[in-house]
Amino acid sequence: MLILSNLDHKALFALCDFCSRVMFRFDRRGKARSLANLRVIFGGSGPMTRREELIIRGSYRNMARTVGHVFWTSKHAAARVAQVGEMCPEGHKWLQEKKQAVTVSGHIGCWEILAQLVHLEGLQMISVAKRIGSQRMTEMLMASRRSIGEEIVPADGAFKSLMAAMKAGKSLGLLVDQTVRPKDGGVWIRFFGRPLPVSAAPAFFSARFKAPIVTAWSRPLKDGRYRCEVINTYESEAAKDVWAMTQRCAWDLEGVIRRHPSLWVMNYNLFRKVPTPEDLATLAAREAKLQR
Repeated sequence: MLILSNLDHKALFALCDFCSRVMFRFDRRGKARSLANLRVIFGGSGPMTRREELIIRGSYRNMARTVGHVFWTSKHAAARVAQVGEMCPEGHKWLQEKKQAVTVSGHIGCWEILAQLVHLEGLQMISVAKRIGSQRMTEMLMASRRSIGEEIVPADGAFKSLMAAMKAGKSLGLLVDQTVRPKDGGVWIRFFGRPLPVSAAPAFFSARFKAPIVTAWSRPLKDGRYRCEVINTYESEAAKDVWAMTQRCAWDLEGVIRRHPSLWVMNYNLFRKVPTPEDLATLAAREAKLQR
């Protein structure tokens, strides 16, 4: 962490890119998962094509750069975030109104800078973080994420903290392109046409506290900076149908991922849960009532 935080931004990217090449070479399981997820989106079979390889290499590079960004901003956090990040006009206008909101994104672009830029705009936001690697690695990442003043809570037992935050008028920042079992608050939707149980928390908290939902992501720019862009906004009334709102948020992320697959973290075992016949029947009935 000390090494990364003392590099300039260009050197940080150079080191992260080198690490991503090493990971790509030796991470057989991750490459296999990445290829499987990529083919869920675009189809394909047989050995990895050159195009698929380039996309997956880009995914590893983007992931390494995002993790590197977390450690890099553990030092002079506010100044560095302001240096490499910018908010789109629509997002800036939204934040200036200081409305309580539920921001929804995924592991695409530099997802870490979203909450950082929101914090710089003066809006109090609380985010959830899952364990990554060892306990020591998780603790280091959590400490780095909090360096700018963000509020981060562990995923395990997060509901109580999120409820308290919303009652206090704070906003939420949630990543939803992850598997969440129904018994843990997940609902079955379709993601790239495949059944997937994801968190219903954004819709639940939006409806419960009458807070709008904003789907957003951070686009890497050619100069090495990031631009946070709003994908869509929804008033809380739309979240009363928790399943429909959850599905629409997933569709929003799908659109970005289809356009920029190399910026999405693909080595995650996303479709590991198998729906029961009852799950599929319920999903089909809900889909019949919802038009894309």
